[in-house]
Amino acid sequence: MGHSHSHSHSSGMSGTRLLITILLNFAITVAEIIGGIISGSLSLISDAMHNFSDGIAVIISYAAIRLNRRPKDYKFTFGYKRAEIIAAVFNASVLIGISLYLFFEAYNRFVNPEPIKGGIMIIVASIGLLANVAGTLLLKSGAKESMNIRSAYLHLFSDAISSVGVIVGGIFIYYYEIYWIDPMVTVLISLYIVKESLEIVKEAIQILMMAAPSEIEIKKIEETLKQVDGIKGIHHVHFWRVNERDVHFEAHVKVADMPVSRTESILTEVEKLLHDKFEIGHVTLQFECSLCETENLV
Repeated sequence: MGHSHSHSHSSGMSGTRLLITILLNFAITVAEIIGGIISGSLSLISDAMHNFSDGIAVIISYAAIRLNRRPKDYKFTFGYKRAEIIAAVFNASVLIGISLYLFFEAYNRFVNPEPIKGGIMIIVASIGLLANVAGTLLLKSGAKESMNIRSAYLHLFSDAISSVGVIVGGIFIYYYEIYWIDPMVTVLISLYIVKESLEIVKEAIQILMMAAPSEIEIKKIEETLKQVDGIKGIHHVHFWRVNERDVHFEAHVKVADMPVSRTESILTEVEKLLHDKFEIGHVTLQFECSLCETENLV
């Protein structure tokens, strides 16, 4: 039996960037709640709630990154690599919950419209937009590497979009007194956030359920390994992701009768093939001649 592995790294997002993002979001939250109460705008208050959740999301994301960096131990032999995945599920789920609440509030506003001060909406939402754009720029690089940071980035990006919606709504209210546009903007923002959040939850659950990466077919791996000299076939395959970047593959490999030392060169070739062609970083193989009674691929 042989194995190899390469270590994945957690996001390199700096603590300073995350701290600035947290402070920005809590400042926007206070400003928009006050502005929403004064103006009577539900969409502005909904934006404030999203911004508050943004700040909490980034705090959770940072805590998960710190936890992910802790070394492996005898109890957690994989380390804490899934801390960020759990954080991503939590953050996305909170957004879905907030959006459902806002659907209810928007319905009440459609049924019972209230006068709204569009000028205050525009000013406060513009301040929120600038802060959210700054936050998204701070997290943009880390969002490419980590689902956890991506979920926090989505919070900020969605709020930047919602701020634009609130500004547009404020303009229509200020100039044309079209008050129903306020709950409509709230619904549109919430629909977008629910869609994006569900995608994050879906991917995270697949990782937690140890699903094989969707972009790689096990059959293609089998075809590739059968081309290696000395391998007759593979079976009892397990193929999963520990987190977004750390992909593991293990299998029983049927070989011709040969010395154990011969399997070392086969293992080296398999490791290179799987790494270069499928970006699999951790490989564990059990070599055998005719040990298993059944030789199903999975």
